[in-house]
Amino acid sequence: MRSTEGTPTPQSSRRLGDPTGLQQFAVLLRRMNSEFNRISHEFAQAQGLHLTDVQALIAILDAHGGGDGDGDEPMTPGRLRTQLNLTSGAMTACLDRLERAGHIRRVRAADDRRVVHLHYADAAKGVARDYFKPLADGTAATRSRFSPDELTTVVRFLSDLNHELGQLRR
Repeated sequence: MRSTEGTPTPQSSRRLGDPTGLQQFAVLLRRMNSEFNRISHEFAQAQGLHLTDVQALIAILDAHGGGDGDGDEPMTPGRLRTQLNLTSGAMTACLDRLERAGHIRRVRAADDRRVVHLHYADAAKGVARDYFKPLADGTAATRSRFSPDELTTVVRFLSDLNHELGQLRR
């Protein structure tokens, strides 16, 4: 339903109203979120994991700078529990599943042995990289159709939206 220039077609604009309006953003963000959820569910199922386990893996990866570039300190079980809004027992069960499946390693901090850092296991990164390669390829193909200035705007929009969504959690 998109023209070759990357703008909505007249049919999609009529159906969704203003192509830059709130309704269109809401519809497109819901569709994207639904697709990401579907892919995450399929990965979880293929790996014998719960969806919460996949959310934990993403948070651990992002904490190490693997996501938005903001992360630079290892994730701890306490921070992860807070981020995922889990009980201590649920967090322990999640981490036990991930460790048994070879997806994470728990490492005691050198400077304070009471602190445990969570690391995404290298072998598991390869499994995820292979599984999500079609998504990465699709993202790269989509990005190639936008100019650097347009991509800068998209990144700014998504960063600001993520910030606003984070504020809702507080």
